[in-house]
Amino acid sequence: MDPKRELSSIDLRALVTELGRYEGAKVDKAYLYDDDLLRLKLRDFDRGRVELMIEVGDVKRAHVATPEHVADAPGRPPNFAKMLRNRLSGADFAGVEQYEFDRILTFRFEREDANTSIVAELFGQGNVAALDETGEVIGSLSTVRLKSRTVAPGAQYEYPATRLNPLEVSFDAFQRHMGESDSDVVRTLATQLNLGGLYAEEVCSRAGVEKELAIADAGESEYRALHDAISRIADRVRAGEFDPRVYEEDDRVVDVTPFPLTEREGLPSVGFDSFNAAVDEYFYRLEREGDAEEPAGASEPSRPDFEAEIAKQERIIEQQRGAIEGFEEQAAAERERAELLYANYDLVDEVLSTVRDARGNDVPWDEIAETLAAGAERGIPAAEAVVDVDGGAGTVTVDLDGTRVELEAAAGVEVNADRLYQEAKRVEGKKEGAEEAIAATRRELEAVTERRDEWEAADGDPNAAEKDADDAEEPPEIDWLSRASIPIRKSDDWYERFRWFHTSDGYLVIGGRNADQNEELVKKYMGKHDRFFHTQAHGGPVTLLKAAGPSESADPVDWREETLREAAAFAVSYSSDWKAGRGSGDAYMVEPDQVSKTPESGEYIEKGSFVVRGDRTYFEDVPCRVAVGVQCEPVTRAIGGPPSAIAERAETYVTLEPGMYAQNDAAMMVYRELKERFADQSFVRKVVSADRLQEFLPPGGSSMVDV
Repeated sequence: MDPKRELSSIDLRALVTELGRYEGAKVDKAYLYDDDLLRLKLRDFDRGRVELMIEVGDVKRAHVATPEHVADAPGRPPNFAKMLRNRLSGADFAGVEQYEFDRILTFRFEREDANTSIVAELFGQGNVAALDETGEVIGSLSTVRLKSRTVAPGAQYEYPATRLNPLEVSFDAFQRHMGESDSDVVRTLATQLNLGGLYAEEVCSRAGVEKELAIADAGESEYRALHDAISRIADRVRAGEFDPRVYEEDDRVVDVTPFPLTEREGLPSVGFDSFNAAVDEYFYRLEREGDAEEPAGASEPSRPDFEAEIAKQERIIEQQRGAIEGFEEQAAAERERAELLYANYDLVDEVLSTVRDARGNDVPWDEIAETLAAGAERGIPAAEAVVDVDGGAGTVTVDLDGTRVELEAAAGVEVNADRLYQEAKRVEGKKEGAEEAIAATRRELEAVTERRDEWEAADGDPNAAEKDADDAEEPPEIDWLSRASIPIRKSDDWYERFRWFHTSDGYLVIGGRNADQNEELVKKYMGKHDRFFHTQAHGGPVTLLKAAGPSESADPVDWREETLREAAAFAVSYSSDWKAGRGSGDAYMVEPDQVSKTPESGEYIEKGSFVVRGDRTYFEDVPCRVAVGVQCEPVTRAIGGPPSAIAERAETYVTLEPGMYAQNDAAMMVYRELKERFADQSFVRKVVSADRLQEFLPPGGSSMVDV
C-alpha cells in the first residue's frame, strides 16, 4: 500500500477543531524550507513553544509539530519568509477555518497595526498566500492566473468554486446527486459526493452496501444506509469524538485517521491522545522512512544541490514577473478608465451634475437611482450609462464602451480622472519595487550559477574518466526518465508568453491567447516572409509560422508540406473547433500582405480580428489533437503543440483530444501522468506546475488518449 501523502477534507475538518486550542499564541518567526514547507514558530502562555507546519509540495499537511520533529532553521530567509516575519512578528493567532469542504485552511493573525491571513491550499499543486485585512494578496509561494481565479500580489484573493459538502447534505439532495451518476456506488461517493476514495469505501463498509453496486441498481434503502453512515461520521467529526490512529504495514506508516476505519482493520495501528499528535508523528516518520529508502549512489552529497537553488531563484523571478504583469495590467486599466472619462466628457459630466444637483436638494440616494433607471427606460444616454448607485459610498458607476468606471459623485470629471491617473501611478510604483526585487533575485541567481560553474571547473565531471574520445564527439543518448537527478536549465525566450511550438524542422509557430495578443502578433511580429494561418470556424487564434526571429533578417522559405500542416493543426486545435468538441476542422493560410486591419466601407472590425483578401491555401479535416510533454535538453520546460512536432522534442508526452474533462482537471491529470514517468519524482514539480501545463491545453474539455 502506498503511504498517504496528503490530508483529506475530513482529516482537515478534524484538525481544525484541535488547532483552535492554540488561539492567543504569539508569532515569533516564520521560516521557509525548500519552497513548499512553511514553519511558523509561536509562543503559547500555557504550552510554551508551538511549531505550526504547513507543507504544500508532494506532501500536503498542516498541523502543530513537537519541537523534536522540527528541522533546524534554514539559512538566509527568502523574500516570502521575510515578508511574513514583517507582517506576523508579535501577532496573535486568532483562529483557523476550513473553507467549505475544500482542502483549504485559513489561519488568521491579529496585530494592532495590521491583521494578516495565511491561506494554505492543500490540493493540486498546493500554495500558500498571505492576505491583508481587505483580502488582497500580499505575497504567495506560487502565482496563479486562471480564467476562474487569480492568486497574485495586488489582486483580491479568490477561493476556488465550492464543492458539495457530503457531511451536511440532506437526504433528498444526496439521493439526487447519487442518481445523476452512471457509475457505481463507491466511485460516485468518491467523486460526485467529494468523499475521496478511502472514505467512500469506508461509508460503503459501514452502510453494508456493495461498493461495485451500479447506481442504476441502487434504491432508497441503499441510499438511506449510505446517508446514515455519512451522518454518523459527520456527527463524530463535529463533536470532536476522535480516537486517532496511525496505521502501519511492514513496519512503515501508511495512513493516519481521526478515528479507526473499517477499511484499515487488517493493519496494525498505534493510538494517540489527539489527532494533531497522530498527524505529526505520521508525517515525521514518513519523511524519515522515505530518507532511509534512498538508494546508494542516487544522490551526490559531496556536491551542493546547485540545480535546486537555481530552480528556486528562477521560481521567485517567475512569481515576481507575474506580479509585474499584474501591476502593468492594473495600471493600464486605470489609465484606460481615466481616458474614457475624457472621451465621454459630456455624458459623464451630465451624470455627475444630475446626481450633485439632486443631492444638493436633499433627494435621497434611492430616489436618485429610481430617477436614473426611469431615464434609462426612456432612452436618455446619460441615464442608460449608469449601472450602479451606491449612496453609502457616495459613488455612481457608469458603463463607458463596455468598461465600468466608478465615480465619486461629489467630484467633477477632471477630479475623477485625476484620481484614476494617480491610482495608476501608485500601482506603477509597486511595479518598480517588484522590478528592483527581480534585479536582486537575478544577482542571487547569478551568484549560484557562478558557484556551480566554479565547482564543476574545479572538480570536473566525476564520470569523466570513464568517457572516451568517441563519447566526446558523439554524446550518448541520455535516458532522462530513469535518471535519479535531472539538472534544471530554464529558458527565457521572448515567445513563451504566447502559444507556441517548434515544427518538426525547427521553425517557430506562435499564436495569440486573446484579442490583444492577436493584435500584437500581426502588428509587431509578423514578417514579410512569414505565413498567416486561421481557422474557417469563427473564434480562433492568429497563428504565425515564422521565417525568422523578431530581430533577425529573413529570406523566403520553401516550406515543407509537413511544416505547413503542423501550423494548420495548431491553429485548428486551439480554436473554437476544440471547444465545440469537434474531432477536426479546416484552416487556411495566406501571406502577410493579404492581412489588413482596414475594413470595407461601412463595416467594423472587432479587436483582434483582421480582414484577409485574396486567394487562400486551405487545409481540410485537420485533426484536433495536441501533445503536452516535458523537454529535458537543451533546456528543461513544458512544451505543447501538434503531436508530430512534440514527439521529436519531448522526453515524454501525453496526447489529448476534445473530451469531457475541464481544462484545469485535464491539466492536473497530465501533470500527474508526466510526473509518474520520471524516476526523479521532484523533477516535474521543479520544472512545471499543473497551472503552467494548462496554458498548453486548448480551451474547452479534453481527454488523454495515449495513457
